[in-house]
Amino acid sequence: MQNDQPPPLSRTALGRRDLMKATGLGLAATPALAACGRGFGGGDDDDSGDGVTLNMVWWGDATRAELTQAALDIFMEKNEGITIEVEYQDSGPYQDKLATRFAAGDAPDLMAMRMDSLREYADRDALLDLNEYEGDLDLSGLSDSAATLAEVGESVYGVPAGLNAIGFVIRKDLAEQYGAAIPDGDTWSWEDLAAFAQTVSDASGGEVFGTGFDAQTLANIVVYCRQQGEDFFTEAGELGISAATVQSWFELIGGMRQSGAYPPAGFFEEIGGSPDQSYIAQGKLASQIIPTNNFLGYNAACGGNLVLLRIPGETQGARRGQSVDCPHLWSVASASEHPEEAVKLLDFLTNDPEASLATGTTRGVPANSSVAEEIKDSLEPDDQLATEYLMGLQGEDLPRSYTYPPGGSAIADILDVIAVEVEFGRTSPADGAAQFIEEAEGALAA
Repeated sequence: MQNDQPPPLSRTALGRRDLMKATGLGLAATPALAACGRGFGGGDDDDSGDGVTLNMVWWGDATRAELTQAALDIFMEKNEGITIEVEYQDSGPYQDKLATRFAAGDAPDLMAMRMDSLREYADRDALLDLNEYEGDLDLSGLSDSAATLAEVGESVYGVPAGLNAIGFVIRKDLAEQYGAAIPDGDTWSWEDLAAFAQTVSDASGGEVFGTGFDAQTLANIVVYCRQQGEDFFTEAGELGISAATVQSWFELIGGMRQSGAYPPAGFFEEIGGSPDQSYIAQGKLASQIIPTNNFLGYNAACGGNLVLLRIPGETQGARRGQSVDCPHLWSVASASEHPEEAVKLLDFLTNDPEASLATGTTRGVPANSSVAEEIKDSLEPDDQLATEYLMGLQGEDLPRSYTYPPGGSAIADILDVIAVEVEFGRTSPADGAAQFIEEAEGALAA
């Protein structure tokens, strides 16, 4: 599975700079992709009058482009008269370029849509309500967790391009070397994590830290808040967490840092974005949180020594914290001149096993559960394991992931700034939590 934009408003597990490096994906398109362009500035319809041309935009790299094109070639063979022009961009500038397209009245037909941007487009009526095309788009193969990811009120504005979640990985070779028993990944607590991490750090003389993950990674804190019985964002589009919960999150990490079980302040600042560059691959960390669709790459970088566990605290909290999320959605522009054809393409990408066999898990586990099951045996063993992890979660009673409200995209940056102040001891956990709630509520009210 390819490294991708993390789940809703999340950062990758390693660090603030790591996010942009991990999702920059700065590779050039291969010449063989005649219908695929690097960067996008607008699509043109078929001037011959003999067919329809759809413009499809997304972020990613050349490898993803090749796999995506393979699926689109199958679609075009099955649907004579429909041509697809695909343009892609690095994830960093993608948002600005997409906004420019819409502002210029030149929206693409089918596009990758970030979860933290969905409401901002949907509330401006810029996206097609897919419920109006339920006869053309079959979502019956999606679990409730997946089918509601892009639901706003009674409308649905997108379909997951793939499914993802976060998971905890532990290096079993380091655990064995330093005499730390690997906890039961289905039942372990945050206290169990701290004890495991302390054992590794103490036994290694501080050469290896038992665990490490960012306090400001929203995917992480969202799970923790749910475990305390609070939704980070509510169904009504409000901030649903308390300062006390944010404070306890800061204190959880700060306590492990103070004891030496967790790295010191500033540790993650210079780490690179690829699994090979990660501290867990370098043997400086024994455990961390990762997006599960990166398990293949991380395990390879760690010599096949990783085990994949649930997030701690799932059985001790007020309720489950984990959820099924997605790297991005596929959405159709309401201004598309060819909505039927765009929806037909979306249905193909969602429900046709040939499409998922062509793309593999480049965007995560297929959203259609039966398709995921059908292609699973064709995957690499580590991708199979990550797929089974996702499929297992979908069969459980998990909290829903609500769409992020307008203004929500600023909250990751607010948390980032405050968490750094807490990390370096310039702000107390209590003051930092209070400041975060105040600024986050202000961002949503703006």
